[in-house]
Amino acid sequence: MGTRLAGKTAVVTAAAQGIGRATALAFAAEGARVWATDINDAKLSELSGTAGIEVRRLDVLDDAAIARFASEVGTPGVLFNCAGFVHHGSVLDCTDKDWDFSFNLNVRSQYVMIRTFLPGMLEAGGGSIINVASVAGSIKGIANRFVYGATKAAVIGMTKSIAADYVRRGIRCNALCPGTVDTPSLGERINAHADPEQARKDFIARQPMGRLATADEMTGAVVYLASDESAFMTGQTVIVDGGITI
Repeated sequence: MGTRLAGKTAVVTAAAQGIGRATALAFAAEGARVWATDINDAKLSELSGTAGIEVRRLDVLDDAAIARFASEVGTPGVLFNCAGFVHHGSVLDCTDKDWDFSFNLNVRSQYVMIRTFLPGMLEAGGGSIINVASVAGSIKGIANRFVYGATKAAVIGMTKSIAADYVRRGIRCNALCPGTVDTPSLGERINAHADPEQARKDFIARQPMGRLATADEMTGAVVYLASDESAFMTGQTVIVDGGITI
């Protein structure tokens, strides 16, 4: 049991699986009190009983639900915005519905979460906000990631703007930019291909290290951004991509 986040309270979205789940566990292991949220009740319930973790169902597309959740849990010292969706396709494959859903989940939900919790953080004297972006689109052009890349570029812009606005008021805001991480959501996308085996090989092939990342390999950077070790760091994109952007 570590102490790097002792005394801190953290809110984590999309905590039922993947990077969100791994981060909730890592935060708790470092001494934080964690509110782990998701819409997947079944997967989320698997975290129940874990020391330091409280689970709550939360639909980050529902502004009223976010407001109710905030009134229940109070002000966290750490907000980890992890919820997101990966749309596959080019600009010609992106419908209005695809565009709206992707921006609502990948960008607007982060905006609403930050807007909701930031006033309390300011009153408390500070906090760390960590938004999940990606190297795809936002840092490097990746084929068939048109609207996903657009949303993640928006996340980086939002992150830097918040960092600039509140840099003198104790608020730090940074973005995690992962490469390809072997998560259940990636598995679902792979299995949706006509040839899942080839699809997995293709994902691995674009990683210079010759393998996918594990969700746990993302948590070191997130814990660092949440901790006081990164107290002089804000407005940054932290790239953990296995060399995609070399």
